[in-house]
Amino acid sequence: MTPADLRYSKEHEWVRLSGEKATIGITDHAQKELGDITFVETPAAGRKLKQFESAGVIESVKAASDIFTPVSGTVSAGNKELERKPELVNQDPYGKGWILEVSGVPSADLDRLMTAEQYDAFVAGK
Repeated sequence: MTPADLRYSKEHEWVRLSGEKATIGITDHAQKELGDITFVETPAAGRKLKQFESAGVIESVKAASDIFTPVSGTVSAGNKELERKPELVNQDPYGKGWILEVSGVPSADLDRLMTAEQYDAFVAGK
């Protein structure tokens, strides 16, 4: 089930906005496509990101892929737990498997993202 309270990018990342903070991760669809996650590289705190630019790398038994930030902002934290347990992305992609947090997100960035319904249709090829 695709959480309705998130916004989604065509690169299969999600964002949850909570006040000034945005939490970012990859979707359940993306983690299934990648297979068993073996490594996640998160950006350093303080790094300024522009919407849709590469913010890190995620590696699995199948492939390595860039993580593209769905929103602009300044990195406030990376999920350090993923250094020891990258499989959290597979186990809980919308919870403990989050990848990074940013602050200072322009509200217009959210308008360029998909709702859960739109994302589901996108993944289904509709």
